[in-house]
Amino acid sequence: MRRFMRFFYFLLYHPLAFTYDLVAWVVSFGKWNDWVLSIFPLIEGTRILELGHGPGHLQRFLLDRGLSPVALDESTQMGRLAKRRLGGKHKLARGLAQSLPFPTDHFDTVVSTFPSEYIFEAETLAEIRRVLTPAGRLVILPVAFPSNGFLKWLYKVTGETPEELDNALKERVQQAFEKAGFEMEAQVKETKESRLVILLARG
Repeated sequence: MRRFMRFFYFLLYHPLAFTYDLVAWVVSFGKWNDWVLSIFPLIEGTRILELGHGPGHLQRFLLDRGLSPVALDESTQMGRLAKRRLGGKHKLARGLAQSLPFPTDHFDTVVSTFPSEYIFEAETLAEIRRVLTPAGRLVILPVAFPSNGFLKWLYKVTGETPEELDNALKERVQQAFEKAGFEMEAQVKETKESRLVILLARG
């Protein structure tokens, strides 16, 4: 299953990138962009780096609020989509999170919404810690759950509740953060229609 999901994400981020917004809307029951933008109150400072900018929705949101964010994505196709959305104002880079092309102690906040497993790799976390200022913050939105009748039924049938999935995620990533020198806490944000798990970390 993990191999299949990696292949699926590769298709979605590369040759099928043009379908990303539609797929995201369908799987989130129309809440995807709301979920992405929900992390805005957790962003600190003015020097912001987004890892995995995708089609550029968060970048557009930050620019519209007078900020000057920087973003990086490995996908050429996503870069094209984001540049189209952002016009000439963007500061987008193509590269890998395991080798960030940015100065040390530079960003106040590093943020990533719905990243794949690369975000928890030791090399990625080490690079994030390097580019963050000593008081900087890492904000990751790894997973969210719509709250509707069908999904509640599905959780009941599969025997996996959002709470159980939350705990499994926390246990899986806690050690990775600690090894990278981060202190991490997980927050659960409940809304009328969604449940979001947000990871906050400082070096």
